[in-house]
Amino acid sequence: MSDTPRNYKIEIHEGIRRIDGAKWDALVEGESPFLEYGFLSLLEETGCTGEESGWFPMIFVATESDGDGEDIEGDEGPYLGALPFYIKTNSAGEFVFDWGWADAAYRAGIRYYPKGVVAVPFTPVTGARVLTAKNLHGAERDALGAAMIKTAMGFAEQAGLSSVHFNFIPEHETELFKELGLPLRYGMQYHWYNGRERGEAGPYEDFDDYLSRFRSKKRANIRRERRKLDQAGVTSRVLMGEDIDEAIMADMFEYYRDTVQKFFYGRQYLTKDFFMALPDVMRDRLHFVIMSLDGKDFGGTFNLYKNDRLYGRYWGATEEVQFAHFEACMYTPIEWAIEHGVEVFEPGAGGEHKYDRGFEPTHTYSAHYLVDERLDEAIRGVLAQERASRDLQIEHLSKENPFKDT
Repeated sequence: MSDTPRNYKIEIHEGIRRIDGAKWDALVEGESPFLEYGFLSLLEETGCTGEESGWFPMIFVATESDGDGEDIEGDEGPYLGALPFYIKTNSAGEFVFDWGWADAAYRAGIRYYPKGVVAVPFTPVTGARVLTAKNLHGAERDALGAAMIKTAMGFAEQAGLSSVHFNFIPEHETELFKELGLPLRYGMQYHWYNGRERGEAGPYEDFDDYLSRFRSKKRANIRRERRKLDQAGVTSRVLMGEDIDEAIMADMFEYYRDTVQKFFYGRQYLTKDFFMALPDVMRDRLHFVIMSLDGKDFGGTFNLYKNDRLYGRYWGATEEVQFAHFEACMYTPIEWAIEHGVEVFEPGAGGEHKYDRGFEPTHTYSAHYLVDERLDEAIRGVLAQERASRDLQIEHLSKENPFKDT
């Protein structure tokens, strides 16, 4: 990694709403919609993040300086880099689970909270965590990325944080963390790929083409589930853009809250105000699947859509209808994705039921800096064991998948 000829000034802002949204989005560009200024700033504005939530934003922003700490272009200049950094007082809403680490630290007499997390709150979606300007390349980009990571590590030490966790980093960022000596944690999600491993066949032509890839028993099961819904008078429809009104957003919040309340592990991270204001900041990203029974809406899924990717986030229903969850969260979105040329559908964390319906095991990555050397050494050992186990799991699942053309 070569030194860059530029000088950088890295500043920390208490909240993303304190920085320039247009400059931030210029860094995000084609990345995950959850990284966009509208999404992150709305979390702050509606109380989803902040001191009381356990997610206190400390946003790192890098600009070019003259070497004496002054911006070369003043307030008019672009951001050259950024980190979505949060101080955490708990481990809720991260989806890279470290409660065991916190317990081990406690037993060793090491304080684990507060800690630092570089991530999108409540969102287990891979995306850039070390944001850099698109006109930076190669060694220059890597040097700035390394500088921001080191600044985050130094901030943790000065602020008395136990650690910094860079969650759901893309694979291309892993080398940067490896060069800095940070250990990686390997996770797994189930993703749907449009025509993956079909060679020259390319993307699927339609849902039937997709089903033709399955072994006969699995294919028959999916058709049976959809047929049962049809016989029961259940239909689905996709809503986007101007078709999404206040009534739909209110329903979506109720579906979300209903799911949270049904499960003992459920936690309501998002407020109604967040749901109601979301169309104002990113209407063109919203993608909802609405389920109806005899013409009356009873459930749906909250998804976001950007470029060639569909992201599934929340599901809920006010009535229990068999197989409706599969239709709303998998079959209708897949059908829509095929029709619209979507390459990847990421439905979120968990859910082994996705595997039998064609979602493929996919690595996820995170990187971790532990300030205390004792805790760092212990965690490195745990991560080495985890990685070996995860690789074997993905290898096994890839071989035993429901497709006939493995």
